[in-house]
Amino acid sequence: MKCSFCGKEIEPGTGIMYVRNDGKIFYFCSSKCEKNMLKLGRKPKKVEWVRKGK
Repeated sequence: MKCSFCGKEIEPGTGIMYVRNDGKIFYFCSSKCEKNMLKLGRKPKKVEWVRKGK
């Protein structure tokens, strides 16, 4: 599976799964990606270090 923020491949048994109240599931490879998306509200297209927006 891939990280919902940066698009990096996540190894089985690692990463973070976040489930919103509406049932939408997000997978994150690191706490860095989780914080950038959920807490800081950043968009992957506007962050330089992500592969997903390119």
